[in-house]
Amino acid sequence: MNRKKEGKKYIVDLKLLNANNKNGCGACGNKFNLGDVAVMACGGWSDGCARLIHENEAIYDPRTDIFFERNYFQTRGLNK
Repeated sequence: MNRKKEGKKYIVDLKLLNANNKNGCGACGNKFNLGDVAVMACGGWSDGCARLIHENEAIYDPRTDIFFERNYFQTRGLNK
């Protein structure tokens, strides 16, 4: 996997599942399942930290080499 083109992705294993399923996906709120693809993404969360979210809830910005939460990316006009 070329990280510069795709960013870093995680396959949810038992360790990630146990560590992150209490809060679920930071974007959609759904729980993770074993085998889901997830990414650390920046978004409009009040604590300002990146969160683990489902890959389909994220947009990768190759200019910054960062994943963003889809709604945050679109509402902030970062896609221009």
